Amino acid sequence: MNLAGVSIRLLTAILLTILIGGLARSQPATSGPPAVGVVEATRRPIIERSEFLGRIEAINRVDVVARVTAFLERRLFEEGAEISKGDELYRLERGPFEADLASKLAQVAQLQATLENAKQTTERARTLLGGPAGQQSTYDAAIANQLSLEAQVQAAQAQVQASRINLNYTKISAPIAGKIGRTALTEGNVVGPSSGVLTTIVSQDPMYVTFPVPLRQALELRERYGPQGGLEAVVIRLRLPDGRMYGRSGKLNFVDNTIAQNTDTITVRGEIGNPILRASSAPGVTVHELTDGEFVTVVLEGVQPIEVLAIPRSAVLSDQQGDYVLAVGADNKAEQRRIQLGQSTPTIAAVIAGLAAGDRVIVEGLQRVRPGQVVSPGPASPMILSSMKASDGAAPQAAPGTSGKAGRADDKP
Repeated sequence: MNLAGVSIRLLTAILLTILIGGLARSQPATSGPPAVGVVEATRRPIIERSEFLGRIEAINRVDVVARVTAFLERRLFEEGAEISKGDELYRLERGPFEADLASKLAQVAQLQATLENAKQTTERARTLLGGPAGQQSTYDAAIANQLSLEAQVQAAQAQVQASRINLNYTKISAPIAGKIGRTALTEGNVVGPSSGVLTTIVSQDPMYVTFPVPLRQALELRERYGPQGGLEAVVIRLRLPDGRMYGRSGKLNFVDNTIAQNTDTITVRGEIGNPILRASSAPGVTVHELTDGEFVTVVLEGVQPIEVLAIPRSAVLSDQQGDYVLAVGADNKAEQRRIQLGQSTPTIAAVIAGLAAGDRVIVEGLQRVRPGQVVSPGPASPMILSSMKASDGAAPQAAPGTSGKAGRADDKP
């Protein structure tokens, strides 16, 4: 019994020791204010940027059709090749048109011979008017016959000209320089005006890019760039379908005069160079980066950078009420500041309202801070500071069809 009592008391003591130790460990340790990294809001240069969805269009586009009806004898071009203005594309059967021209020429010769005889008759009638055998009516009839024949000669000569034109139409040449498509009909077919398009030629360099701009955003762009020179105040850059940025820039050259009622947008057009990228292995075939009808993202960038109040994009938080930051105020207390964002880059958020230059914004340690809490501020990490410097003058990033608003703190860069 004594041994049993000792064992129970020993077990109780062990349990009490474990319990007391656990309670001691559960008590929070006394610590100082949380350490945070801060950055001062400063003015930095930034290039305003807006993105839209657009399509590439050839400046010149020609549908080649036959002007006369005849057999197609030869196709003289390589499909998909670069051609020059005046290159012969198709050759049609010439025999019937040559025979028609010869017939019209013979008719002109016949009428001219008859006209020469009429002129001599008129001259004899005029000579006889001075003698007893001359009659005015005879002279008048000769004059009328001569004038009629002259008109017939002119009509026959017009027919000759028409036959020559039709004969020339048997040689179909390129009206513009550019890239030619595939042929719709091959040798041996009868072609004519009713045959439709034989092939299509599109010019290659430069190219148009057209894109619709929502009316509200068009007004914003007009207010932004109008005082700076209008169309000359922006440049065009293109993001290709594979995500690459096109290596050349272009200029705006046209804004439509009508708003599309079904979409409430206005069409804007720019021009951009499209030189030969490389030669193909096929003779006469070349490759250009931009293709007629290609879908691209159009990036409008201001020519001159503007000064904005900038903070790291990672400092921006958001909730149902909008965007805000945590700033270090008096006595090192964290303060919530509601802000309005403007153009931004992947690393910099431009602040339109809510902050002033010199305000200290918390950029690191945000998860440990609540508004009103005392913090221990210190400089942000070198990585944050270097990213801010690297972004000076960088173009802001925007989603297609937007004006480039800054992203949320939880956005993926």
